[in-house]
Amino acid sequence: MGAIQNKVVGPVSEELTLVQAAKRGDDSAFEELVRRYDRNVFRIAQHITQNREDAEDVVQEAFLKAYGNLAQFQEQSKFYTWLVRIAVNEALMKLRRRKPERTVSLDEDIKTEDDSLPREIADWSPNPEQQYTQSELREILSKTIQGLPPGFRTVFVLRDVEGLSTEETAAALELSVPAVKSRLLRARLQLRERLGRYFQRRENGNDRENGNDKDGDKSADIKTGDVSSGDGNQ
Repeated sequence: MGAIQNKVVGPVSEELTLVQAAKRGDDSAFEELVRRYDRNVFRIAQHITQNREDAEDVVQEAFLKAYGNLAQFQEQSKFYTWLVRIAVNEALMKLRRRKPERTVSLDEDIKTEDDSLPREIADWSPNPEQQYTQSELREILSKTIQGLPPGFRTVFVLRDVEGLSTEETAAALELSVPAVKSRLLRARLQLRERLGRYFQRRENGNDRENGNDKDGDKSADIKTGDVSSGDGNQ
C-alpha cells in the first residue's frame, strides 16, 4: 500500500489520532473509524458491484483487511484514502469472480491519457432540476451511473459522489492525476449525454400524452430502464 501514501503535512487530524490509538490496541478507536466510514464504503462498493449483498461483503472484508494490516499503514496519507483503495480492490475482485470470462480493469475503455476531449458540453434541455423532484432525479442519476463502464464509474463515484479530491481519487486508485481527470470528464460527458437523451425522450413522451405529438410518432414507450441504456463503451 506504500505506493498510494502521499505525505500529509500539518497538525495531527482527529482521524489520525484514532488510527494511532487503534494501533496501540484501542479497539474502540477502530470502531469509531468503522462508524465514521462504513456508509461511505458501502456506497462505493454498491456502485461498483451493483449488488447490495456483495457491497455488504466488501465493507466487511475491507475493514477486516484494514484492521489486520493497520501496522502497515504509514500515516502518510488519509486513512480513508487507504481504506477506499482496499474497498475498491475488494469490489473489483467481486466482479471478477462473478464474471470470470471478463476481466474487470480500471483501464477499461481508456486508450491513452492524451486522448482528445471536447472542450464544451451542451446544456441539458430541458433543465431536469426545474422539472423533476430531487428524489426522482437521484433515482434517475443512480440508474445512469450504473450504465457507465466500471473504470469511469469508480472515478465518478469517488470524485463527484463521495467528494474525494482529484489527488485523493488518484491515490486511492493508484492512477495519475491526468488519468483521473480524463476519466472523470469522459464519465461526465457520458452521463450528460444519457441524461439529456432521457429527459428529451421523457419530455416528448409527455407531449404525446397531452396530444402535442410534434413528430406524429405515437408508438414510443419511454421506460425508466432507458436511463442506463446505450453504448457502454465509447
